[in-house]
Amino acid sequence: MEGFINSLVGVLWSAPVIYICLGIGLIFSILTRFLQVRHLKDMIKLMFHGKSSDAGVSSFQALAIALSGRVGTGNIAGTATAIAMGGPGAVFWMWTIAFIGASSAFIESTLAQIYKVKQGGVYRGGPAYYIEKGIGKKWFAVLFSLSALLAMSILMPGIQSNSIAAGMKNAFNVDEAITGGVIVLLLAGIIFGGVKRIATVAQYVVPFMAFGYILVSLIIVGMNIGELPSVFSLIFKSAFAADSMFGGIVGSAIAWGVKRGIYSNEAGQGTGAHAAAAAEVSHPVKQGLVQAFSVYIDTLFVCSATAFMILFTNSFNTFGSDGKTLLVENLKGVEAGPAFTQAAIETAIPGFGAGFVAISLFFFAFTTIMSYYYIAETNIAYLTRGRDGRLPVFLLKIVILGATFYGAVKAANLAWALGDVGLGLMVWINLIAIVLLAKPALIALKDYEDQKKRGLDPVFNSTKLGIKNAEYWETEYSVENSKKEVS
Repeated sequence: MEGFINSLVGVLWSAPVIYICLGIGLIFSILTRFLQVRHLKDMIKLMFHGKSSDAGVSSFQALAIALSGRVGTGNIAGTATAIAMGGPGAVFWMWTIAFIGASSAFIESTLAQIYKVKQGGVYRGGPAYYIEKGIGKKWFAVLFSLSALLAMSILMPGIQSNSIAAGMKNAFNVDEAITGGVIVLLLAGIIFGGVKRIATVAQYVVPFMAFGYILVSLIIVGMNIGELPSVFSLIFKSAFAADSMFGGIVGSAIAWGVKRGIYSNEAGQGTGAHAAAAAEVSHPVKQGLVQAFSVYIDTLFVCSATAFMILFTNSFNTFGSDGKTLLVENLKGVEAGPAFTQAAIETAIPGFGAGFVAISLFFFAFTTIMSYYYIAETNIAYLTRGRDGRLPVFLLKIVILGATFYGAVKAANLAWALGDVGLGLMVWINLIAIVLLAKPALIALKDYEDQKKRGLDPVFNSTKLGIKNAEYWETEYSVENSKKEVS
């Protein structure tokens, strides 16, 4: 079974797929004239604009939900694995996919807003919705929805709980089954409370955990500031085969950097689009820009924090292109993953590393599982439109709780392989969709920029722009605004 799963990973994440991900992000960057640079000021300002409503959440809450999915074990264990399998050069390619991937995140999140619906009194949207409404292929939308359900409820929660359990075992010698049980109890208390509770928890926990983690990394960098030039030199030389030790694995550096970068920041995966659709905004591009910035927060800030702690303290091992022969062995007998980061912090702050990483992993990974549930629930809502979805949603909660507990006690290698399968399925389908559907997002971007030039606070009118099947903006948004004006 494990051999079959690894073979499937090899197909889903073959070299052509890696380069396609890079290529699509680059094309979107060119088509949007590198909005990730031009609109950086708007990205930051819009995070704190808008308020929640009975139907939707604020821009910041939507950002927090998306970040709770983006900022997870991939930021700690995934970054360490990328360095182990691709060398320091993998960090550069993680940065690269984050920079160009921000444009992919913008496109998918803007589309999610354009084609969102009000369903059961709340906003719903995401790839399944924009595939059906924008492309007109319901079978394609259902295929994504089923893939997302499989990935979010069964294949991917185990990676997060596995990392939490491993960190707690290493730091505090807590049995994996006990950790799994605690996670399940806490998760149940949140997901049975609905979307609003998820948003509330995310908006407080996510900023706190990210800031604390980055602060510790800055302390460690500060303690080793003399290594700054050599570390950056090593990253760039290794990325372009200019380093004698890591030059032979530049292909692995690109592959692992892109793969783990996408796993971490989720640009193009379609997951962030679900949260983007829930935001209460006057123009789809506003939330598209906010979600584009979430990619920066995830990779350029949090993943870089992990990479710098590991590289500044030389707390890593790196394998050759065969994945078995060690090129560098600074940590004898230490498995790639959270242990690299724990060793790095221990080097600088003895007695602090294991516990800090274990607690960081708990918050990072737990909020990610919480986000997975929200995404899965949204796809259940899509599949059960017009029917009573209470039983499927209840069964979803039981399934994701079971998968989370199972992941805490199973082998780490299998957990990551299953996660790569789930991620790969979603990436394939969503990338095809956003390539076919880029035009409405680009039209919306031009409209947003034109209104900004005229000094207006952009308001979206899908009918005026000729964007079809955007029913919410055609009907409900106009009615809601009319009510606000009357009141």
